Amino acid sequence: MEQPPISIALEKINIPHTVFLHEKPVHSFEQAAADRGQRPSQIIRSILFRVDEDEYVMALVAGPSQISWKLLRKYLAQSRLTMATEEEVLLVTGYRIGTVGPFGLLKQVRVLVEAGVLLEEEISIGSGMRDRAVILKSADLIRALENAEVVKLLGE
Repeated sequence: MEQPPISIALEKINIPHTVFLHEKPVHSFEQAAADRGQRPSQIIRSILFRVDEDEYVMALVAGPSQISWKLLRKYLAQSRLTMATEEEVLLVTGYRIGTVGPFGLLKQVRVLVEAGVLLEEEISIGSGMRDRAVILKSADLIRALENAEVVKLLGE
């Protein structure tokens, strides 16, 4: 099995994890979670936002939860921000939407971890490849993301 780029990045910094290979295409959080033997709240989405011309921030959020734009704008002290386009996601991260994780990015970005991510001991993140996920402990995710900011971004 080909090793995904995010697994390679985690190995370089000695973060324990496993790679999960999906046997068939994934079409929902529920399916991804069921295939991996997890709950939807254990599937972590990496969402890229454009803050300014060439400034981006990545927010990690658990499951199908929706980030509060109001709380995100307030936290970033920005009156205006947008979700990155598909092209921007590829340009900044090197990964296609649906495979993005917070490691091995092409450009340096600020990473926000929604506090709900830490409610689960074991989580899975994008691997950089369409048919694979990386499974690790949430504590190891935080340890690996040394400069990540844990913040409440749900509600309101």
